[in-house]
Amino acid sequence: MGKVIAVILVLLGVGGGLAAGLILRPAAAPPEAPDGVEMLASVPTGKRGLFEIPNQFMVPVMHEDRIAAVIVITLALEISEPHRAEVASSLPRLRDAMLQVMFDHANSGGFHGAFTANTTMDQLRRALLEAGQKAVGRDAVFSVLVTDILRTGA
Repeated sequence: MGKVIAVILVLLGVGGGLAAGLILRPAAAPPEAPDGVEMLASVPTGKRGLFEIPNQFMVPVMHEDRIAAVIVITLALEISEPHRAEVASSLPRLRDAMLQVMFDHANSGGFHGAFTANTTMDQLRRALLEAGQKAVGRDAVFSVLVTDILRTGA
């Protein structure tokens, strides 16, 4: 029991530090163009944008009915800009659907061994995309980006 509490405290500390770092980071200044040169937008305007899902997902990895490790994962979605408000208002339903996908992935052994291999991560992204499109709509979510992933424990 003491080890579980220690793991939870470490995860809370890491999560709190990450949240504080994200909140307190300085805003990046946009690059300035040299005189006479026009800057082109790198992202098409009005079409697609990124929606960073606030807060990380914490997924326990079970071994012999005990928590052997915890996966901490941060996601972002490539969305249709006109649907941004709909995605934001559906966030609890979206998080629930994605968390269930990650639980299923963990229970099927997806986070054991080389869990960051391309094929394993592609399967996870594909399942997360299906869940996101089911929760919000196929015309709202185009892809899922894994922005951070961390495994603690054995």
